[in-house]
Amino acid sequence: MDNTARIALVPPPDRRQSETALAIARGTARLLRSLGFTCISELPLPSGRRADLVALNERGEIWIVEIKSSVEDLRADQKWHEYRAHCDRLFFAFTQDLPCEIFPQDTGLIIADAYGAHLQCEAPEHKLAAATRKQMTVRFAMAAALRINRLVDPQGHAEFWE
Repeated sequence: MDNTARIALVPPPDRRQSETALAIARGTARLLRSLGFTCISELPLPSGRRADLVALNERGEIWIVEIKSSVEDLRADQKWHEYRAHCDRLFFAFTQDLPCEIFPQDTGLIIADAYGAHLQCEAPEHKLAAATRKQMTVRFAMAAALRINRLVDPQGHAEFWE
């Protein structure tokens, strides 16, 4: 099967995300849209990892947002630094209940709830190489198109769910 089969069309609820994490994702996506980005949740990366939110704007900038719902969630995460290789800017999004000081200083910070978010601290820019940017942009576009197609024609995409 070709590479597109590995991208979830509409991510099935996997019950890994807490209600808090889902609320943070929703509010963060609203913020990103207000900044001119569109986003995809749970996007598999070329490295095999899966990013919580990947955002793309019309200039081709790619941001990744890692969602953290608790201090324990951050402490247990040993993979977040690998996302930097796939984006121009890397952010953490979390609720106002968590202190900003616990997050790495070389990332951006977004404070969010289910209704919106605030860009607390801008992330430093790490420009992607052209080949990586193209790979991520194509991956983003394929996932978005496949998810729309799945919504329009659920029965026509059964082979992707097997």
